Amino acid sequence: MTLRGRLMLAQAPLAVALLLVGVVAVVTLSRLGQAGPRVLQENYRSVLAAQELMAQLERMDSAALFILAGERERGLAQQTAQRGRVEAQLRVQEGNVTEPDEDAATARLREGWRSYQAVYDVFLSQSTLEASRELYFRELEPAYEEVTGAARAILDLNQDAMVRKSEALRIQSARVNTVMVTAVLVAFVVGLLASQSLTHRALRPVSVLSQAVRRLGEGDYAARAVVEGKDEIAQVGKDFNAMAEALQQYRRSSLGELLQAQAASQAAIDSLPDPVVVFGADGGLLNVNRSAEDVLRVSLESGGDMLGRVVPEARGVLERVREHVLSGKGAYQPRGYEEAVRAPLPDGDRWLLARGSPVYGESGEVVGATVILQDVTRLRRFDELKNDLVATVAHEFRTPLTSLRMALHLVTEGVVGPVTEKQADLLFAAREDCERLQGIVDDLLDLSRIQAGQLQLEIRRVPAEELVDAALDAQRSAAAERGVRLTKQVALDVEPVDVDPERLGLVLGNLVGNGVKYTPPGGEVEVRVSREARGVRFEVRDTGEGIAPEQQARIFEKFYRAPGAPSGGAGLGLSIAKDIVQAHGGDIGVVSAPGQGSTFWFTVPRREEPAPVTT
Repeated sequence: MTLRGRLMLAQAPLAVALLLVGVVAVVTLSRLGQAGPRVLQENYRSVLAAQELMAQLERMDSAALFILAGERERGLAQQTAQRGRVEAQLRVQEGNVTEPDEDAATARLREGWRSYQAVYDVFLSQSTLEASRELYFRELEPAYEEVTGAARAILDLNQDAMVRKSEALRIQSARVNTVMVTAVLVAFVVGLLASQSLTHRALRPVSVLSQAVRRLGEGDYAARAVVEGKDEIAQVGKDFNAMAEALQQYRRSSLGELLQAQAASQAAIDSLPDPVVVFGADGGLLNVNRSAEDVLRVSLESGGDMLGRVVPEARGVLERVREHVLSGKGAYQPRGYEEAVRAPLPDGDRWLLARGSPVYGESGEVVGATVILQDVTRLRRFDELKNDLVATVAHEFRTPLTSLRMALHLVTEGVVGPVTEKQADLLFAAREDCERLQGIVDDLLDLSRIQAGQLQLEIRRVPAEELVDAALDAQRSAAAERGVRLTKQVALDVEPVDVDPERLGLVLGNLVGNGVKYTPPGGEVEVRVSREARGVRFEVRDTGEGIAPEQQARIFEKFYRAPGAPSGGAGLGLSIAKDIVQAHGGDIGVVSAPGQGSTFWFTVPRREEPAPVTT
């Protein structure tokens, strides 16, 4: 018999048991299913009709009270609308008499309704309010009680019947459950025992083949599967033995080639001038090149903590990049030269910039990380020279620019003589350009001081609302000229912040000024301050055009200006704001979408209070 036939035979007992259970289930559930709709069909419609009748009769009685209260037109309209509805529900009840004594109760309801209508018509024909009130309490109200009592009797009759039938249905359902549980247990036990016995006999050769595969996976290329018979498993066993024989021969012939390939790979990474470090999935060191051994003083033969001899700065970078890549966050790219670390060497210090790439396995999982420490010593020196040049030029601009501003101010104000209207326009334009140039020079000087590490923060405890008010007050005139509203929202639980108020005021002023500049007339710039677990969060939200996603990653770069931005700046404001916030230990970012405005945010961490000194 083939393997397919054996497996089919092994599943036959379960199939028979399933068929028997299905037959029992269909028969019992069919009987049970017919009982529920019968209860709804026979009684539920009468219950709804009786409830609706009582509601409509109550509205007719309310209409009579409206008439007695002096609102005759409202009462007439309401009772007219209800009569047809009462008649419709009464016909429904007359067509759904299903219980004993329900026909007598329905006839009583019909008779009561006729009497109530007759009395109601007499009530409506009364000419005076006093006569109507007397007729209502003498005849109309008793007639109302009579007809509603008949409807309530029908309601109680059908509700009692539903309760009685539901109890019978529950008893029948419990009986069905007992039958079904018994049938399932019997079928399960019989089918399971029979299938287990047949399956064990059919899959015994598979166990032999599995053991041989496991031994082969563990490196035992001499493992063979001895399977007797002529079925599919026996054929698979023969094919497996042939494959194991081929692998054993390939292993003997390709070992030398593998060693040669490994040597070539090691020679390739050793030829790279930059240090290369390879980590495994567990974070352990797998390989390094010769440059890493010379620059970082790391070796695979050192044992124990292989990064122990690396300088602390470089070790911290290696561990951070390794954790980033192995955690599944993808490749690690540095943000700039400020992330470069110093590596002291006998011939001088070298600056290294780390980049990380994941190593993927055959199934796509991360099995390692490769970290390359690029030598950026010359590039860093060029960047320092550029920064020095910018600082020198900006400093040299300051004195003549101050003289030029003073001269333009004196001439514009007419101190040295009267000026014509056209001359005044030109002088005002020149003075505005000088002010803009002065702002650019100040930004360049601030940037040079930050990059040179000369940014000294004078930390003071300041209320957050005071910083917000100062930034908004400085921009109110510009906002009024553009027709932009300035608002604030400071949470009540925000505590004072420990910051340099002048520097952080520069950050807030820059963000609010940008919001005013990029918000159209009629828009709004709002400053929000809220408390976070680690400090205070400032947000500046505007209703401008928003920022495209491809531009958001670059707006904090030095000298970057978005396409279409208004002229007059050097693209340094956000870069300086980022450096100031990071100097305070916080973070800065933006959330924006085209056409939905922008929200610039930054955080100020809470400073820990120094512990009291005890003696």
